[in-house]
Amino acid sequence: MRKIVPVALALTAVALLSGCGKRGYDRARPDEFAVARQAPLVIPPDFSLVPPQPGAARVQGVNSQQQTLEALFGGNQQRSPAENATIDQAGGSEAADPGIRSLVGDAGTTIVDKGTTTRDIVAAPQGDGQDVRVGTQ
Repeated sequence: MRKIVPVALALTAVALLSGCGKRGYDRARPDEFAVARQAPLVIPPDFSLVPPQPGAARVQGVNSQQQTLEALFGGNQQRSPAENATIDQAGGSEAADPGIRSLVGDAGTTIVDKGTTTRDIVAAPQGDGQDVRVGTQ
């Protein structure tokens, strides 16, 4: 019995180490240390380009602010049928103010401060209210 345990451990170690061999798993992989040479830069044959003049208008005529808005919000697009149905349920064209997002952060927008009570109600934990106690302040 004493000789069986070391023999079993030796056989297990040999079996585990045989999995580390490269037999059958030696694939042809790209060499990550090899550096490929890039083709040299070539000057284009068209030399009619004129350098920009200071203070002159841009040739492209691209408005960067308009380009940013189109990238963020997607420009003018048609509403989907789901959006139209939601707007109709909310009150139709009276409820669909297209510039509402601009008016929300406006300084002239009337804001009603409802105090800490509303904040406490919104932040209250869920439950049936059986454990609620009235506090005095």
